Amino acid sequence: QVQLVESGGGLVQAGGSLRLSCVASVRAFSTWTMAWFRQAPGKERVFVARISWKDGSTYYTDSVKGRFTISRDNARNTVYLQMNGLKPEDTAVYYCYAVSGTYGRSWGQGTQVTVSS
Repeated sequence: QVQLVESGGGLVQAGGSLRLSCVASVRAFSTWTMAWFRQAPGKERVFVARISWKDGSTYYTDSVKGRFTISRDNARNTVYLQMNGLKPEDTAVYYCYAVSGTYGRSWGQGTQVTVSS
């Protein structure tokens, strides 16, 4: 049973920062690629960032490049999303996503991020 639990969301003013965390109850966390997605009201869920299990390489959607940083701590089974320079258009529910070629894939329950102008 794969369980992902996000935390760290909240209300912040434009220009502010938040750090999201996702703790994964999975086997061999270091072998999972981890990612963050977000879903704004009335819109589809979209990709934000991912970090590879193999070499720690990262990839971001264009709208967050230079502002968001994804990282992982394999000893703590945790992936982070540091969000700086937040904008009202970053308002969304943020979801943690885990995928493994061996064990499958799973979504977290989401955490709300609201950025006020």
